[in-house]
Amino acid sequence: MLNLPNLLTIGRIIAIPVICWLLVIGGAPALWVALILYVAAAVTDWLDGYLARKMHIVSGLGRMLDPIADKLLVGALLIVLAYTRHLSAWDLIPAVAIMIREIFVSGLREFLGPKNVVVHVTKLAKWKTTAQLVALAIVMLEPLVPGLGLISDIVLWIAGILTVVTGAQYFLGALPHLDDAAK
Repeated sequence: MLNLPNLLTIGRIIAIPVICWLLVIGGAPALWVALILYVAAAVTDWLDGYLARKMHIVSGLGRMLDPIADKLLVGALLIVLAYTRHLSAWDLIPAVAIMIREIFVSGLREFLGPKNVVVHVTKLAKWKTTAQLVALAIVMLEPLVPGLGLISDIVLWIAGILTVVTGAQYFLGALPHLDDAAK
């Protein structure tokens, strides 16, 4: 259970409160350290899955923890970035859309699990996660590198749009199973 891929995922989860704390502290040194930790955590999102497949140690624990770690990282950062005002009022629209979709899809998976319906991760959903992680890195970088405001907004909105589209895809794919569940 405590193999390298799972340890990377657990490390990503442990890094979340540290990153959030550094963002709340503010100031350039804390923001740089938060950004470095965040990028390392984001890289482990890819690395843990790659290593698990390459080392042939894909586990149930890893399959469960990985999406939870992703959602915790993105969700916690969105909340803290809103609190610290790194997100503008307009940025809150894609941020809230991201939060709603992530909670909705998690609930959908939980609801369908006992019915042995698996909600598979699509390629677009993987791109969505990448867009979210990149957008948050740029938002974190924005106070440190002048002139990133427009790029930050555009990438966050792209992530928000991809998030809504993939949420709709999951819902439409699960819809027949939701109807069956009501019978």
